[in-house]
Amino acid sequence: MPRYSRGFDTGVAFEHLARRDRKLGRWMKRIGPIDPDPRWRKSFDPVDALARAILYQQLSGKAAATIVGRVEAAIGSERFHCDTLARIDDAGLRACGVSGNKTLALRDLALRESRGEIPTLRRMSTMPEDDIIAALVPIRGIGRWTVEMMLMFRLGRADVLPIDDLGIRKGAQAIDALDVMPAPKALLERGERWGPYRTYASLYLWRIADAAGNTAAPTKRSQD
Repeated sequence: MPRYSRGFDTGVAFEHLARRDRKLGRWMKRIGPIDPDPRWRKSFDPVDALARAILYQQLSGKAAATIVGRVEAAIGSERFHCDTLARIDDAGLRACGVSGNKTLALRDLALRESRGEIPTLRRMSTMPEDDIIAALVPIRGIGRWTVEMMLMFRLGRADVLPIDDLGIRKGAQAIDALDVMPAPKALLERGERWGPYRTYASLYLWRIADAAGNTAAPTKRSQD
């Protein structure tokens, strides 16, 4: 059974992308090398990461961090999983600031973990990206984009392109000087030349979208 490495050689990825796509390459050389995400090298609990992603949805980082801290205090643990989430009832979650929909999502996540439906980190190391996505998107409140962010920033998979991400599409629009953002299907086809380093291309597309739009704050990508 093949094992998938966490992280990749960004120097090799830089040269590959710059050689395969001159338009992207010009932007990349202007921006300079992007350092790899240090979380690639750190172990993590997928259930805990998914719970935090749920809690961070549609909130500012500061507001979400406050709620997460309250829940951690209430359950007496810094790790979210089925056993620790069982220490707090729905009313307690609401008192911490967790919405009704997010409470339902956390309960569904915990239930699926208790049934053994959530792949462990070790199991994920042998699973292709599409299989991980298929295993996790049935969880209430977890969409494909959330799983793609885990694949990119926590698992360090080299060839992920979030075609529905607004920043990615804006970056692709900028490098090709298009009047409108490319549709996801067109972006999928456009990204074929970036494989097997579409993750690294995505990091540049976010930077390009920020630069092209003169955005003061970087494009929000994921939650810790």
